[in-house]
Amino acid sequence: MSLIDRYLLRLAFWPMVGATGVTLIALLLERTLRLLDMLSASSDRFGFVAQLAVNLVPHYIGLTLPAAFFLALVIVVNRMNQSSEIDALLAAGFSLTRLAAPYLCLAAALTVVSLVVFGFAQPYSRYAYRAVLHTAQNAGWNGLIPAETILSPSKDLTMTTDIADPAGQQLSRVFIRRITEKGREEITTAAMAELSRTGDGQNVRLELRDGQQLRFNAEGRPETLSFEAFTMQLPMTGPARLLRARGGDERELTLFELADQARSGHSTLPKETLKGELYGRLARAFGLLLLPMLAVPLGLAAKRSGRAPGAIVGGLLLLAVHHTIPLGQGLAETGRAPAELAVGAPFAIFAGICFLVFFTSLKRPGETPVGRAMEHLSAWAARMRLRRAAGATGAAA
Repeated sequence: MSLIDRYLLRLAFWPMVGATGVTLIALLLERTLRLLDMLSASSDRFGFVAQLAVNLVPHYIGLTLPAAFFLALVIVVNRMNQSSEIDALLAAGFSLTRLAAPYLCLAAALTVVSLVVFGFAQPYSRYAYRAVLHTAQNAGWNGLIPAETILSPSKDLTMTTDIADPAGQQLSRVFIRRITEKGREEITTAAMAELSRTGDGQNVRLELRDGQQLRFNAEGRPETLSFEAFTMQLPMTGPARLLRARGGDERELTLFELADQARSGHSTLPKETLKGELYGRLARAFGLLLLPMLAVPLGLAAKRSGRAPGAIVGGLLLLAVHHTIPLGQGLAETGRAPAELAVGAPFAIFAGICFLVFFTSLKRPGETPVGRAMEHLSAWAARMRLRRAAGATGAAA
C-alpha cells in the first residue's frame, strides 16, 4: 500500500467512524427513551433497558454503516477536490479507478464486517432482544412499589404512590384499585403505608395509615370506610415462562441456517421467505462494494455543482434500496414473485446506476449523469422563470 493509499484511507476513516458513532448513539437514545416508557411499570426497568440497548447495537450498525461510509467518501473526496488535491493526483497520472482503489479495498473489508453483522450477530442479538423484552414485560411484581409509577401486576390490581424510599417500602400518598374475587371494585387510598413481605414469600403485607376505602356491597351500593390503620395483603406475581427457542422467525436464523433450511425444504417457514431473507442480507452486505463507485464521482462533481446535489441523490438511492429490498422480501413471502427476482432486481438496478455513474466519469472525472441531469433541471427552471417573467411583462404592457 502506497503512501497516497494510506493518506486517502486515513482521510475517510475518521469521518466514517464519527458519522457511524453519532448516528448510532442518536438511534439508541431515541429507542432507549421508548423502552423506558414501555417498561415504566417494571421495578428493574433500568437493568432491562441496558440489556435491550446492547442487543440493538448490531441492528443499528447494519443500518448506519452504509450511509456513514457513503457520506464519509463524498465529504472527503469533495474536500480534496476543493483544495485541488484531486487535480494534482490526476495531473500526476492517477486515474479515477486508481483513486477509488483504496476505498474499494475498504469497502471489501466493510463487506466482510457486514456479512458477520447481518449473517450472525443480528440473528442472535435479535433473539436476545426479544427474550429480554419478553422477560421484562412478564417479569411479574417483586413486591416493591417505585414512586410515581403505575403498577399493574395483574388485570385485577393497579397501584401507585407519590413518594417512596429507595427500597420501595416506606410509601406516602398511596392509591390501590383492586377487583375482588367476587368481581367487586375496591379503591383504597392512604396517606402513609409500610410494605413488607410475608414469611412464605408469596404475598406482600401493606400496613396502611390514615386513609379511606371505597367498595361496593353485594347489593351494588357503595360503602366508604375511613381508617387510621388498615392491613391489606396482596399476592406477588411470578415471571412468565421463557421465550420460545431461537429460529421461530427467519430473522433469527444465521446465513448458514437460512441456506440449509431453504435447501432442505423441511423447515416450518416457507421456502420463499427463507430465500428472500437470505438474498436480502447478502444484498445489503455486498451493496457496500458498490458505494465507492457512486460516492467518488459524486464527490468530484461537487466542485462545480456543490456538495448537496450529489449527496442528496446518493442518499435517496440508498434510501430507495433500503426500502425496496424489504418490499421484495414481502413479495417473495406472499408468493407474488420469486425471491431471486423480487430481491435481486432492486440490487441489480442499484448496481447498474453505480457502474453507470463510475464508468461515465472515467474519461472526464467530475462529469456524471447526475450532474448533467441537475444542470438540465437548473436550465429548465431558469427558462420557466424567464417565460413567467416575460408573460408578466406582456400582461402589464
